[in-house]
Amino acid sequence: MDKENSFGKLPEGMDEEQAKAMKKMGDAMQAQMRQEQNKKVKNFKQLNAIAKKGGILFTGSSLMEQFPVCEMCMDAGFMEPVYNRGIGGFTTDDFLENIDAQLLDLEPSKIFINIGTNDMGPQYGENWMGRLLNNYRAILTQCKEKLPDAEVYMMAYYPVNDHMPDRPFYSTFMFQVRNKKNLALVNAEMEKLAAEFGYHFINVNDGLTDENGDLKEEYTIEGIHMYPDAYRHVFRNLKPYLMGE
Repeated sequence: MDKENSFGKLPEGMDEEQAKAMKKMGDAMQAQMRQEQNKKVKNFKQLNAIAKKGGILFTGSSLMEQFPVCEMCMDAGFMEPVYNRGIGGFTTDDFLENIDAQLLDLEPSKIFINIGTNDMGPQYGENWMGRLLNNYRAILTQCKEKLPDAEVYMMAYYPVNDHMPDRPFYSTFMFQVRNKKNLALVNAEMEKLAAEFGYHFINVNDGLTDENGDLKEEYTIEGIHMYPDAYRHVFRNLKPYLMGE
């Protein structure tokens, strides 16, 4: 049986000392990530000053940052300006703190948003979904108030695969909450939230999963993040919303 401690549920065979060592390593990685995130925010602020207003915006966390949407739009002959303002590791708290750089400054006409999967972790306790929904509601409220004419597309969270071989150590904790069952539950709540604001909820995940509903192994790096071939499915599925087909 799995044990519990302050870091969440310990996997079989891991003791408290190993968990502490893992946490120390995780804290160091987090500090380095925060430095990189701050650089990205600064970079976006400077880019936003010269960007064309009224374009198409894709924004969120790493799953959006790693979406090569600008290249795919060019390949499809899409001529409108497209911007990607995803920042890896961001939670909804981080997004709210930097919503100007990641969203509002660009005054986009269409917004595709995928944020919140980093809120799905044992560190947020049993109320992780309530916290996520409250923050997402705050994001949408700012969109509604400051960009009333923008079309907003809330993207369903992507599937995961928690059966990957040679997974990184941190995935053990990530999959405690970010799993197939919880993703289905939170996507259902996101659909309700979109309706509450009169926005679009779009599920563009067709083609990403295997017969068990898991993210296909050939499409994913470690069970969560995806290769460009996976994003080809995503882009194909969202093209009607992007191009108004």
